[in-house]
Amino acid sequence: MMSTRGRLFSSLSAVAIGSALACSAPLAALAQTDSAQQLPAGTIARVEVVGAQRIDPETIRSYLTLGPGDPFDGRKIDASLKQLFQTGLFSDVNLKRDGDALVVTVSENPVINRIAFEGNERIKDDALQNEIELRPRVVFTRTKAQTDVERIEELYRRQGRYAAKVVPKIIQQEQNRVDLVFEIDEGPLSKIRRIQFVGNHRFNDDQLKEVIQSKETRWYRFLSSTDVYDPDRMTFDRELLRRYYLKNGYADFRVSSAIAELTPNREDFFITFTVEEGERYQLGDVTVTSEVQGLSTEALQGAVGIKKGDWYNADAVDSTIQAIQQRAGDLQFAFIDVTPRVRRNREKHTLDITLVVQEGRRAYVGKINITGNVRTLDEVIRREMELVEEDPFNVAALRRSEKRIKDLGFFSKVDVFTQPGEVQDKVDVEVNVTEQSTGELSFGAGFSTSDGLLGQVSMRERNLLGRGQDLKLSTTLSFKSSLYDVSFTEPYFLDRKLAAGFDLYHTTRDNQDESSYDLTRTGLGLRLGYDLTDELKQDLGYTIAQTKVDNVDDDASLLIKEQEGSRIKSAVTQKLTFDARDSKLFPTSGYVLTLSNELAGVGGDQRSLQTVGQAAYYIPVSEGWTLSIGGEGGSIFGIGQDVPIYERFFLGGSSFRGFESGGLGPRDRSTGDALGGEGYFKQTNELSFPLGLPDELGVSGRLFTDIGSIAGVSDTSGADVVDDFAIRASTGFGVSWRSPLGVIAIDYGIPVMKESYDKTESIRISFGTSF
Repeated sequence: MMSTRGRLFSSLSAVAIGSALACSAPLAALAQTDSAQQLPAGTIARVEVVGAQRIDPETIRSYLTLGPGDPFDGRKIDASLKQLFQTGLFSDVNLKRDGDALVVTVSENPVINRIAFEGNERIKDDALQNEIELRPRVVFTRTKAQTDVERIEELYRRQGRYAAKVVPKIIQQEQNRVDLVFEIDEGPLSKIRRIQFVGNHRFNDDQLKEVIQSKETRWYRFLSSTDVYDPDRMTFDRELLRRYYLKNGYADFRVSSAIAELTPNREDFFITFTVEEGERYQLGDVTVTSEVQGLSTEALQGAVGIKKGDWYNADAVDSTIQAIQQRAGDLQFAFIDVTPRVRRNREKHTLDITLVVQEGRRAYVGKINITGNVRTLDEVIRREMELVEEDPFNVAALRRSEKRIKDLGFFSKVDVFTQPGEVQDKVDVEVNVTEQSTGELSFGAGFSTSDGLLGQVSMRERNLLGRGQDLKLSTTLSFKSSLYDVSFTEPYFLDRKLAAGFDLYHTTRDNQDESSYDLTRTGLGLRLGYDLTDELKQDLGYTIAQTKVDNVDDDASLLIKEQEGSRIKSAVTQKLTFDARDSKLFPTSGYVLTLSNELAGVGGDQRSLQTVGQAAYYIPVSEGWTLSIGGEGGSIFGIGQDVPIYERFFLGGSSFRGFESGGLGPRDRSTGDALGGEGYFKQTNELSFPLGLPDELGVSGRLFTDIGSIAGVSDTSGADVVDDFAIRASTGFGVSWRSPLGVIAIDYGIPVMKESYDKTESIRISFGTSF
């Protein structure tokens, strides 16, 4: 008698279930007990099937390699047994001879009645069901169950839960059916307990930890996932380390190994990076050699941004190569390659670099194929391309095009690459994008010393109907002000690179503390912006607005009482901006210059001319330290009439720390009301620096000085107005935190030059968020 038995799991002692993985044992037993030599000679008269319930006996007989009329052959019986197990239909199979009959006794594998999951909270049932292969009304086997266990555990590992455990259990039902239950212990997220580096001498562990994305688990990272172990992130960390060392002169650097070890309880990881720093290199001779006829070396020399004596910087070399390609393109040489040839001097630790400019393969743009955009129109993507069909192919233009598409913010992933075209000198450009949500519904909260608590509700669609248009509706309310705003922008007006749009707004503001009146303004603004160069931008606009001064206090200045009522302003505006900063949000180098003008009097009640100029220069002092030097000034004068108080300039608060909002400048001596000035200037110096805390906390400190003055009230009749051009100055320090809930800023300002009638404040707090 031959048999094979297997158990699904030790916890299922009540159910005996065989497995194809255990075939070798019964085959060996069969070979020993029922081999051809041990079987009496004879011929099979019939094949009897015992134990079949769902499966037709004829189906079982069809899997046998012998039948009636065949001799009893041990090898064929072995093969028949193997084939029956390989079907996965049976948990147990016996083949024996009974006289001249071959009796096949089977125990059928149960059929799954239903599948359930228990203990899963992080991953829903539907996601787990899609991951496994077993289904209801499918034959259950141990092999498939174990495979599904591994699939579920892998799904949890991809979510950072390496301690997850899955135990399958079955519940026996009637008619040889079972319910399959996967009992899941999800376990905690597998955090990174410790990151260490081996072989680093130039940079310590703390410095290198700031370079990589993976972080050690800390209490303040409760809103971040960077302290959760992710093998893909760890692979990227190796590249970040390589870039960092190459940027700092270590041309021979490599990461020899990166190992992640689970703690014994399988809950956390220890990560170890083993590095080989090598020597630090300086640049030796840096030369450019042109092998392109008509393109002189002298014409390209100005594009070289590296020089002898600099520490080797791979990023700077790449930037220089791109600059040379750009310069050659500007000189109508579209088909060039720039190859850096490096010669190491290991004794002097220098690198001589020769940038060889050669003729590249002449190629033209064939087709531009755009894929992946379901909602966004092809035209929105295509108009950001600096290349069109039949243009000379240019790598630098291709890279700039990719950046422009990414800067749209419509896509989570943008890949721009080339493929051989249909003809030899053509290159097809493939643009593959993955769309992301461009609609925003945000609720905001905040606090400022000037306005107190504030709240904001905003709805915005940055890619309206897939056309790249921007529509925004927002409301901001605080104890002292309110704003309702509707804005729309068409980035390619008249199919040209013209950003045209409009703003409808209604604002109210309580100015009782500063100037004893309330202000209400309702208006419409039209705007048109276009780029003159990559850094220079021109904005033109038109505004018509009704402004109302009301709720004037009985004790208010006579100059304010005279302005109670409504006026209409119709004005044209222009603004010229030259922006050469490395970042518009958090600049660390470069500068920005702006000049704006507003002429009111194109209709309406108000006639005035306003001019404002601003400049800021950012200097990177050292790693994380940035010095900013800024200045601004402006003037406004009435054309045949006085300038309304709400059109004058005010300094103080966030614009001049150490003083209240409107706390310096012309004032009615008898009432204390701030009147604003028709001219002002201000100069600010600020040094921002890290506070020694981890970079991802986003906490930085700053030291600042504000120096300036404001003066000028055209009509002072009937009021005791103090209006002098006295210099004010303040100094102080502050702390900013880019928290997950918004930017929180605290400044402590100390006035060092002030007038007796100025109003000062020491601490200013601002906090804003969108969520």
